[in-house]
Amino acid sequence: ADQDAITVFAENVKKLLLASPYGAKVVLGVDPGLRTGCKVALVDKAGNFISNTVMQIMGDGAEEKAKKLLSEVLKQIQIEAIAVGNGTAGRETEVFLRKVLKSIGKEVPVVMVSESGASVYSASDIARQEFPDLDLTVKGAISIARRLQDPLSELVKVDPKSIGVGQYQHDVNQSQLKKSLEAVVESCVNNVGVDLNTASVALLAYVSGVGPALAQNIIATRKTALFKDRSELLKVPKFSSKVYEQSAGFF
Repeated sequence: ADQDAITVFAENVKKLLLASPYGAKVVLGVDPGLRTGCKVALVDKAGNFISNTVMQIMGDGAEEKAKKLLSEVLKQIQIEAIAVGNGTAGRETEVFLRKVLKSIGKEVPVVMVSESGASVYSASDIARQEFPDLDLTVKGAISIARRLQDPLSELVKVDPKSIGVGQYQHDVNQSQLKKSLEAVVESCVNNVGVDLNTASVALLAYVSGVGPALAQNIIATRKTALFKDRSELLKVPKFSSKVYEQSAGFF
């Protein structure tokens, strides 16, 4: 029974991780909320955080304020998609955003994204390292935006048990489950390869020959300019030709 539950879980995680990415595009992430408003975060093509705000979808003048907010943002930067979390009030937020975009005459795709585990990520050590000064709710909105850009890159940061696709995951043999899930993540990463310009540290570290330290160096290099060719990896500090031979095929 343990073995069966673990197999089902591993299969589900694999399907989720291999969902097709939207790619390196500017995305607005929206963590829906009725009473406290929606937390909105903007990320650039490489998934770096740009800015955040709160948008109300209920009450007097909510639509006018949202129109003004989106018009101003769209004047400054070309948003290529809006990712809305599928939690409480997700549907209402999606309908509201479509209506506002239509009224200001802008065509931007609005996509529903699974937010399972986003709150777990927000409170994790990885999120604290990435955004030491940001509020938990803003980190959630960033995670939602990045899940649209590259699901694999974002979901590897969350403990697979919290992604919401398994049964009895807390009752089965934990070490066996961990081993099986790590094997799934590794096979997914090396099966589809990794986008050098959007992949997170957690994802890059799974690539053959690259560990957490080299992954950090890749991120630091890409902040100055995005990679145009994989041979540019050789400019990354401590990225030797031996490591390049081992890992280049996965990038």
